[in-house]
Amino acid sequence: MTAQSPATAGEVRMGERAPALLRAGLLHAALDAAEEAVVLCGTADDTILLVNAAAAILVPGLVAGGAAGAGPLGGMAGAVADGADTFTDEYRGRHLAGRRRRLDDDHYGWFLRDRTEEVNRAAALTVERARTAFLAEAGRRLAGSLHQGRCLRTTAELAVAHLADAAVVILPATRRRNPWVRLVAGGPIEEGSVAEAALSEVPGLVEVLGGFPPIPSRWLDAAQAPAWLGLGPIGSLLVTPLPGNAEPAGALILARRDPGAGFTPDDELLARIFAARAGAAIAAAALYREQVDTTAVLQADLLPPELPQPDGIELTGSYQAAHDSLRIGGDFYDVYGPSDAGRDTMIALGDVCGTGPEAAVLTGKVRQTLRALRLVGARPAAMLRVLNEALLQSGRQHRFVTVVVGSVRRAEHGRVRLTLATGGHPPPLVLRANGGVEEVPASGTLIGAVPQTVVRPADVELAPGEICLLYSDGLTEARGGPSGVEQWGEARLHAALATCRGLSGPATVERLRQLVSDWMRGGARDDIAMLAVRAPTRAPLSLASSFAAPRARTSS
Repeated sequence: MTAQSPATAGEVRMGERAPALLRAGLLHAALDAAEEAVVLCGTADDTILLVNAAAAILVPGLVAGGAAGAGPLGGMAGAVADGADTFTDEYRGRHLAGRRRRLDDDHYGWFLRDRTEEVNRAAALTVERARTAFLAEAGRRLAGSLHQGRCLRTTAELAVAHLADAAVVILPATRRRNPWVRLVAGGPIEEGSVAEAALSEVPGLVEVLGGFPPIPSRWLDAAQAPAWLGLGPIGSLLVTPLPGNAEPAGALILARRDPGAGFTPDDELLARIFAARAGAAIAAAALYREQVDTTAVLQADLLPPELPQPDGIELTGSYQAAHDSLRIGGDFYDVYGPSDAGRDTMIALGDVCGTGPEAAVLTGKVRQTLRALRLVGARPAAMLRVLNEALLQSGRQHRFVTVVVGSVRRAEHGRVRLTLATGGHPPPLVLRANGGVEEVPASGTLIGAVPQTVVRPADVELAPGEICLLYSDGLTEARGGPSGVEQWGEARLHAALATCRGLSGPATVERLRQLVSDWMRGGARDDIAMLAVRAPTRAPLSLASSFAAPRARTSS
């Protein structure tokens, strides 16, 4: 076999390398011209062989000849060390992503992508979702209560949890003082008030409470915040109104401690949206409280009165409104004590048409009319005739009432004498000492229905221990029983009253209430009123008083 000369062998090796060099040159040229950022590396030692123009612009610190694991991209260095094919990194404020691709046996490339906009969009979406969730939580919690104090505390808690390090909610002045609620992160809720004159010490607060637009946070000097705010050292301040019904419901003061964590325009916008919802809730709670206070004042004169206890006469009243939340309704009872010695005590029990607030208003008018007639000394029958005329002249149709009016006075031997007049009302019942039940033979036409009214009064005398019961038809018309719709009825009332023989007035009324409640079994009911007049029995002598004191012995 003939040996090759040295020159011939070198030519062979050059011939074998020529295609590889050509391929590498073409690879360099192709990657350098690519629009995508590519870093070409050698497979053997991870040396950077090429940084194309796009990669040089994206990562200026990358240069050919250096090691891929020692470049400016920590994510790339970590991927090279771990043998990973992907990495993410942040370089000079840009978010980058890299993916390794094998090009041939000797080369691989890192293909870089700028994902800054993608990251920013995702972050913005996350922030927006967090804000939406915050506003949804705020709306849910603020709408869950009409208690003003709870709304104020919830506003402060939400503000500190999502907007600031500290929050103060200030309400409009009441008697020249402004109530406030304060919460500092990590501390308890605090409440107090501040003199109206001190509000000017907080930059922008007077303007906000006066209904003017809020001043941007960057124009407020946080160092001017007064000590009474109790916020401590703060770096930024924001004062925003709490819009109410045609006027501000208050103001929300937000503070952040870090001087570098100021309120951005987006933060201020979110605070205003939150403040609008909080202000609406606080204003609604304030309106509800005002209505409740007004209702309480009106109800105070419509509620059943505290009964006087004339000497020798026992009076007991009971009232259940059809709607427990109202506490008032269409049934009523009243007692007008004697204004001077010798004048009878007047009693009244009635049932106006309807239930609820409208019936309560008419009830108040009827009671006031009867009270005025009592002052001029009118007798029961005359009271009903004048009341009938008053209702007819009111100009309102279908406003009528059934009523019992009576005068009560003591008689001899502990007895009680009543004169009763009824107008379309169920006759009163008398429980005798022997357990018998009688109807008082008084009658009369409905009051407020026809111009001419007929009243036939009746006199009743009670022996000691006997009771006269005045009641409204809600007692006998209570529906329940086995079928749930059967009325309790007069027969059951008579039988139940007969079982109260020997009981006191309060015990009798309570027993009847319990029996009718058991009959209804918690079902719907009408207004129920009862008024019991009892002639008290004589109090028994005490054991000590039944024996005479022994006489002292004298010595002989």
